[in-house]
Amino acid sequence: MNIVLTGASSGIGFEAALEFTLSAENKVVCIARSADKLRKLLEIAKGISPDCTLLPVEFDIVHDDYAALVPFLKERLGHVDILINNAGALVNKPFLETTPTDLWQMMESNVIGHFNMIQNLIPLMAAGSHILNIGSMGGFQGSVKFPGLSAYSSSKAALHILTECLAIELADKGIKINCLALGSAQTEMLEQAFPGYESPVMAFEMGKYVADFARTGHKFFNGKTLPVAVTTP
Repeated sequence: MNIVLTGASSGIGFEAALEFTLSAENKVVCIARSADKLRKLLEIAKGISPDCTLLPVEFDIVHDDYAALVPFLKERLGHVDILINNAGALVNKPFLETTPTDLWQMMESNVIGHFNMIQNLIPLMAAGSHILNIGSMGGFQGSVKFPGLSAYSSSKAALHILTECLAIELADKGIKINCLALGSAQTEMLEQAFPGYESPVMAFEMGKYVADFARTGHKFFNGKTLPVAVTTP
């Protein structure tokens, strides 16, 4: 399978990339802004699976030029079977201290960047392919909410609704799209949101779940935002 994964330099994206590289049949394009972390990912992947195909790409999904990225993907992959939109950022501030710039940053990192990826990669995707957005329980309707995360949670809620809308728009192409509203996993972002909290779910466990769902979830779901959480937070 040909997989494109954003936010691959750390946490769940890093672990999902390693899971995909366990099969030599997969070609995995790993996108992130940190070249150093991508090099470390490649080093670890090759150490575990010497025959794997992992292509690190330093790229900002919000601001960089897709006119360079798309031809690269077409040349190296030909087509894309799975797109995982995992990149994201978090602002943890009380609402009265949150600025419009903070909110805009959240929308750019957690919605607009994924919007850009989907628009530009659809021409490389055929019927039967799967787009998987990585959302959050913070943006899941009816879930417990926490102070300091109003901008972050609002941006994730927007991503959830975008997923529902695109399921309709992409139906005639046979492309499926879903979103996983993730609860806690032990990552740097969790520490930023809830300092001192220890999740019972490790990053590698959640990464494996994300990879497994990306491979098979579209056989059972389309246009769905599914909660993935065993604790609150």
